[in-house]
Amino acid sequence: MSTPTAVTSRDNPLLKELRKTAHDNTAYRKAGRFWIEGDHLCSAALQRGVKPAIAVFSESFLPLAPVAYAQAAIKSIVIPDALFHELSGLESPAKVGFVLELPANAVLQPLAASVILDRVQDAGNVGSILRSAGAFGFRQVIALSGTAALWSPKVLRAGMGAHFGLHLIEGASLQDLTALQVPIVVTSSHRGELIQNLQLPQPCAWAMGHEGQGVCQELMDRASHFARIGQPGGEESLNVAAAAAICLHASSLGKL
Repeated sequence: MSTPTAVTSRDNPLLKELRKTAHDNTAYRKAGRFWIEGDHLCSAALQRGVKPAIAVFSESFLPLAPVAYAQAAIKSIVIPDALFHELSGLESPAKVGFVLELPANAVLQPLAASVILDRVQDAGNVGSILRSAGAFGFRQVIALSGTAALWSPKVLRAGMGAHFGLHLIEGASLQDLTALQVPIVVTSSHRGELIQNLQLPQPCAWAMGHEGQGVCQELMDRASHFARIGQPGGEESLNVAAAAAICLHASSLGKL
């Protein structure tokens, strides 16, 4: 068990590093570590067997903290609530957080049911798509260059723990997709068959595109299937995260 060490100075080198990691969307790439906070995310990490490098407790939370948090961490620290507030990215700080080691560079799995993110830039959308991918059995997510940073604090919060059950590939190129041996399916508001009329391939890779521009032409050219989501209400298009949830759910029906 890791007995928490008290840290009281905001100029402590570790806290300086943690503040940068917690607030800078891409600092994790240089640090090789990322920050999560709150009971839900911390519990989700532990349930997936992830061992925290550091557990950080606020003074007021420490007496209430589950014993498993300190037992799992290699190192634990306790800091004043005011310092945790500075560290936190939340309006109402969660009072507990983990520093986790960034996973090693993942190798693309050619036959895995996948989601391809083509320059999806909104962190909330990316996190929501990761949740849908996990829920509907798509264990590999391939983020092409230009997509929001997968391990950034905002994407981690929006993912609600989905990260820890997924095989995530970040900064991929279109050329990397050549290794995929499953059909690529693209959704479009103006092209393809209605999704409910399609016999979707199993497994497949769904491509989700930029919020404004959609899937790029090069990725369109690689697709073997095109699906259209009917919108009888007359809206021009759907939010990319909503579209992803519909598409991935439709694919999952073939697995039941």
